[in-house]
Amino acid sequence: MKDIAAIGASTIELLTHAALDAELVTTQVQRALDEDLLYGPDVTTSSTVPTGQSVTAAFVSRKGGVVSGLPVVAVALDLVVGPDNWRVSHMMTDADALAPGDEALTIEAPTVALLTAERTALNFLCHLSGVATLTAKWVSAVAGTRVRVRDTRKTTPGMRVLEKYAVRCGGGMNHRMGLGDAALVKDNHVVAAGGVAAAVHAVRAAAPSISLEVECDSLTQVQQAVAADVELVLLDNMSVNELSEVVQWVRATAPQTKLEASGGLTLDTVAAVAGTGVDYVAVGALTHSAPTLDIGLDVRAVLGDVETGVSGV
Repeated sequence: MKDIAAIGASTIELLTHAALDAELVTTQVQRALDEDLLYGPDVTTSSTVPTGQSVTAAFVSRKGGVVSGLPVVAVALDLVVGPDNWRVSHMMTDADALAPGDEALTIEAPTVALLTAERTALNFLCHLSGVATLTAKWVSAVAGTRVRVRDTRKTTPGMRVLEKYAVRCGGGMNHRMGLGDAALVKDNHVVAAGGVAAAVHAVRAAAPSISLEVECDSLTQVQQAVAADVELVLLDNMSVNELSEVVQWVRATAPQTKLEASGGLTLDTVAAVAGTGVDYVAVGALTHSAPTLDIGLDVRAVLGDVETGVSGV
């Protein structure tokens, strides 16, 4: 297992700019590389590619979308190719729009190492770009309203930080990152505590400094949450008519209270939900149902022997 020392300064800079923890991403990418090499070295590449060959190659989008994950690709290349053995001639910026045929990243690198890293790099890039692309569609669907699109904790195990980063690239907002950075009182907590007020009191007594949100599925529960001075209410699986009724009551009674709609939302219905006047929509589909964006690695030219000492990003 390689550590953060294997990552070049330029890649660290990319990760820092993206607000991604370099050690966490390096560990995650190394784990993915180890999975690909679990049964031995890349026999196909090592047996077909001449020793010492280098190429120009591009990560090319086959479809339109939003790019996300280029710093992660850089980590994969640093770990396999080495930070001093590949060079960038073109790189887009995460959150940029991609058209079919666009080159998100074009590099020169040793062929053997590049092809060994290819699948791992593309797995991250395609998935994260898919999350960003889907998020951008939801953001576009509520454009012109007060609503902000937020993600949930319905993420791929082990991929939460990167998937939530991709949501930001698509123009969305992150909800809580885990169970400890904010409190969300859901229906099971209400039942276990003996009611909305009791659950709110218990959370505030245990963790008075963290933000608190309460899930409600009726106007009655919303009224109980507002009476407990909850700053954010999650309106779960309500119809547009029910949402409108709740929004009207809350705006008249406690206008400082923020409202978030969740459950059963689709791209076709979210505009109507946004029109009720809620502040946020929580969309688990951003991460649990995002299709990958089709991006491939295309070798553009064979360059011959690898030059030593070329820089990375």
